[in-house]
Amino acid sequence: MPKLKTKSGAKKRFKFTATGKVKAGVAGKRHRLISHNSKYIRQNRGTETMSDADAKKIKSYMPYA
Repeated sequence: MPKLKTKSGAKKRFKFTATGKVKAGVAGKRHRLISHNSKYIRQNRGTETMSDADAKKIKSYMPYA
């Protein structure tokens, strides 16, 4: 059986927690931050866990993670 390839874009963007959930950086933090208030910037700091529907798709991109 041939090995499956990992999507290289996915391995750069996502990590897995010990329980198997998918972590990702929060969107909307690269530019145009002047138009966002400080609450938006503060709450989107760090990472978040992806929803189950998104996580299922991401796990298919990373078969050996």
